[in-house]
Amino acid sequence: MVNYVLAGAARTQAAAMIQELEAARPGAAERLAQGALAELRTWPELTVLEVDENLTEQGCSVAGAYDFGPPPHLSVATSASRARRDFTALHELGHHLQKNSFALMEPFSREPDGGLLLEDAACDAFAAEILLPAPLVHQHLDTKGPTASAITQLWQASNASRMAVCVRAAQHLPAPGHILLLDTTGNLAFAASHGERPLRRGSFQGDIAVIDRALTGSGHARGLTQVRYRDGIFGRELHTDTAPMDGYLVAVLVTDSAPWRAFTPPTPDTGPQSRDYICANCGEEHRSFAPACRRCRIPPCPDCGRCACPPRVPERLCPSCFTLHPPSMFSAGSDRCLDCD
Repeated sequence: MVNYVLAGAARTQAAAMIQELEAARPGAAERLAQGALAELRTWPELTVLEVDENLTEQGCSVAGAYDFGPPPHLSVATSASRARRDFTALHELGHHLQKNSFALMEPFSREPDGGLLLEDAACDAFAAEILLPAPLVHQHLDTKGPTASAITQLWQASNASRMAVCVRAAQHLPAPGHILLLDTTGNLAFAASHGERPLRRGSFQGDIAVIDRALTGSGHARGLTQVRYRDGIFGRELHTDTAPMDGYLVAVLVTDSAPWRAFTPPTPDTGPQSRDYICANCGEEHRSFAPACRRCRIPPCPDCGRCACPPRVPERLCPSCFTLHPPSMFSAGSDRCLDCD
């Protein structure tokens, strides 16, 4: 689970990224805040590409991508607004800075996943820190935490994208939760999570309680709801507040201490919990929410796709590639598989 430690580490990493950026290019942070894409196009060592959104990576939190190269280049979706393209460009610049600095890569070695979650969270924090200065943020976000309407007001008072505002708002959540940005059809355009598992960009959330009521009404709604994770899995109930954001819906979801209520006790964690497994076939450790096999009670491994059940067709070991194959992969009279024969 993404926790407070990761959120704090992401902000620390973002501060280190800005410090390293300023040491290499004095004044770059201010120039990037004025126009990230325009500034990055002047950097001779980095190529900026504008591409169709369908060509960007869905696994990333933004509609963009970074390629280490050589030569290194970052891609930004052309369909987005200028503010969104600038946020995406800064997010991808964050990948560039981290992948080209031993000092910035060092914290990844302490992360159980090798730093994948920290790297992406730090990219969001880096972009948000540049686009939204602290005095402006504190002017609009209450010390008790952000409401959906306050987030909209902060966005209107700044030149930052909706995504940047969501990231900054998530940093001020008083309890585990999410800041969601949804389009008019209920699909998740962006999510900034704090202390909860991150949500996948593009996932459909439009039919869940409170969100559904907000989308079909004025955009303002409050209540309890559950968000949908991958494969239709629902998490715990969260206190939710929504507001319209010029063609989008912004939603604040927290486990407790909701800023819009005088007293909010923690909701019970009724959502499914993942379990750790070691695959009996390939030996890889993995964590899974998937339904368990009815026979062996073990879910499929995400690496090899198999549960702990023995294969229905006996497999043979190829002495050349040392891989188990079904009999159909061997020619008659040969002990080597078709790939090696």
